[in-house]
Amino acid sequence: MERIPLLIDTDPGVDDALALLMAFADPRHDIVGLTVVAGNVGLRHTVANALKLCEVAGREDIPVFPGCEGPLLHPAEDAAFVHGNDGFGDTGYVPAARAASDEHAALAILRASHEHAGRLLLVALGPLTNLALAVRLDPTLPERVARCVVMGGAVTCHGNMTPAAEFNIGYDPEAAAIVFEGFPRIELADWEAVLRHGLPHAAIGEWLQGDDPRQRFYDAISRDNRAWSLERDPGDWHSADSLAMALALQPAGALELAERPLAVETGHGPARGATVVDWSRASGRPDNAVILMAYEQARLEALVRRGLGLRETGAAG
Repeated sequence: MERIPLLIDTDPGVDDALALLMAFADPRHDIVGLTVVAGNVGLRHTVANALKLCEVAGREDIPVFPGCEGPLLHPAEDAAFVHGNDGFGDTGYVPAARAASDEHAALAILRASHEHAGRLLLVALGPLTNLALAVRLDPTLPERVARCVVMGGAVTCHGNMTPAAEFNIGYDPEAAAIVFEGFPRIELADWEAVLRHGLPHAAIGEWLQGDDPRQRFYDAISRDNRAWSLERDPGDWHSADSLAMALALQPAGALELAERPLAVETGHGPARGATVVDWSRASGRPDNAVILMAYEQARLEALVRRGLGLRETGAAG
């Protein structure tokens, strides 16, 4: 079976790291690159983290392309308080031996869209700044992308950055607006779906006790994040990007989807960064978002386990 070309735009980040490990382990997809953006922490750290994760997973074959150092227009605060100042739990890891590519992420996105026209799976796990720049450089980009999967938004405005906004969208609302206006169809795993698909703290703890380098490294970089989460929810740990990656890798796991028009609020009031879903289709605008409402929990957990190098159970396929 011919593998699906996969390009991942990311801002690693603890949850990005788990999603990337899931993609690295998937035999159905050929990862053609990681395009990296600032978000969870600054670009210097997110690029270093992407390179290190490739090294830990034995995937130095995957090129890493640095992108935008901040939002398109207005500065925003990062999420270092959740991920650590370096994005990887401040473990002081030894940097990867190799360097990133000289090609800018936006240009790499456009090049990959031509090289894999009509087949490319584009997954965005961070702020949409790189992707927005690519769309502005070439508005025909969406015509060459087979699927665009985004982790972002809060479809009934229960945000995690502000009362209305989820972090990836709230960090750079202008970029998100460009992307949602430019792509006719985006598959969306939003923050509220993430809250419905937690991973049990006890299970994650067990999965990270082995000798596989991926388990050891991920245990170290996620330890503070998991402790922070445990104080707030003793039952489940929520890994946002893992759900989006599960949807990207195995869309058959989606149990319920809702297609609706979606717009991003770019004003500077309390709704800035909100993803406004026209649930009743009152605007008459075409549906541009396919919103994930429910995903097979067993399949999600099996994909996470496989990413960590554990024996497959359940429905990973």
